Amino acid sequence: MEDRNVKRVTQIIVTMAAFLAPFEVSSITVALPTIGREFAMDAISLSWINTAYLLATAVLLLPFGRFADIHGRKKIYTIGLCIFTIVSFLMTICTCSEMLIALRLAQGIGTSMIFSTGMALLTSVFPPNERGKVLGISVTSTYLGLSCGPFVGGFLTQNFGWRSIFLVNIPIGLIALVLILLKLKSEWADAKGEKFDLVGSVLYSAGLAAIMYGISNFSKWGAGFSSGLIIAGICIIIIFIFMEKRIKSPLVNINLFVTNRVFALSNLAAFLNYCATFATTFFLSIYLQYIKQLSPQSAGILMVSQPVIMALFSPFAGRLSDKIEPRIVSSIGMTLSGLSLFMFALLNNDTSLSYILIILIITGIGFALFASPNSNAIMSSVEKKYLGIASGILGTTRMTGQTISMGIAMFILAIFIGNAELIPENFPQLMISIKTAFIFSGFLCLFGILASLSRGKVR
Repeated sequence: MEDRNVKRVTQIIVTMAAFLAPFEVSSITVALPTIGREFAMDAISLSWINTAYLLATAVLLLPFGRFADIHGRKKIYTIGLCIFTIVSFLMTICTCSEMLIALRLAQGIGTSMIFSTGMALLTSVFPPNERGKVLGISVTSTYLGLSCGPFVGGFLTQNFGWRSIFLVNIPIGLIALVLILLKLKSEWADAKGEKFDLVGSVLYSAGLAAIMYGISNFSKWGAGFSSGLIIAGICIIIIFIFMEKRIKSPLVNINLFVTNRVFALSNLAAFLNYCATFATTFFLSIYLQYIKQLSPQSAGILMVSQPVIMALFSPFAGRLSDKIEPRIVSSIGMTLSGLSLFMFALLNNDTSLSYILIILIITGIGFALFASPNSNAIMSSVEKKYLGIASGILGTTRMTGQTISMGIAMFILAIFIGNAELIPENFPQLMISIKTAFIFSGFLCLFGILASLSRGKVR
């Protein structure tokens, strides 16, 4: 009975927190044009509101995942939830664009603690034959956050101002924290007693930050400096990899990638999927509000269709991956995602909203079929003591992919628009940017399909 209660409480807590981060990302995306007008931000600066958050999250996921394996997953998860909730409150009193971006950076730190331990907690508590189902439910919560985000964000932005968006996070975060403190007494630290690799963590974080920061600022600094930063980051990561092979308690067991084909290719598929799809909502929000002249609320209502479909199909996809090889289910999902991106590339000034709705439904089905089966494959392919690091690596591939997706978006915008404000005279160049981004992303999905199909069997 106690074991069943622990399962239920853990699932409720992880599910609640899984709602928060995607809700904030999707809700603030709808509010970006309003924020941009208030602070007179250009398109590239505006994109940093999301990029700063993603950068901080991606860089710290792996160190926090390993730290949680050693010192306790519940402990790191709780601290991350506290940071996320406190920063959400501080955002309601934000007074300038610099403060907003700095707070998003801080919120990314809290999110990295949550994302690096959430799936690890579920996998620690539930046996292999139940993981697809519970991971599917967690993914459903994520998509419910994405679903509510555009609609609630659009409604709040239009009626109460964009700062009101962050108030939603506070009661949810507080309820989850109370449940953890009162109901979840157990702790999970399957690598307890092992040494935390501080030097490796610093090298890894510095290398990844240099790569992602260089990519994100490629359009701003030009090829010379950005390329140098990216190359420096790659060199640091190479040093990190060689060092990890030689120490007793590494941050990352490199053999997970060398000998575990399922783990390596499933993470590669996730990386390519997020590289291809994440900037879709950014471009679509701009397209609907600038080109189609929809209000934030109307744009949110239309965009909510994609995550609603994701939420409806994710539990089914998770259960399906408990019975059928995850690579088959997730490869079908990746194929549908690629199809939707090429369909988005056909957008123009006169595209009907019904056509956009159809694409969003296809996108939602595709991503639902990909995400939870792919996560199930990753978490089921490693030993228990690596669950935190596996969760951290999965989160890193997701966040790195999302950051690179935004970097690609900024680079394309810089080529066709530069630092000019988004005014009607620049709308033709904006449309070219949108089409180019979707075509490029569609081809990225083709490589993702290949990685997904090549991973091999989990069972």
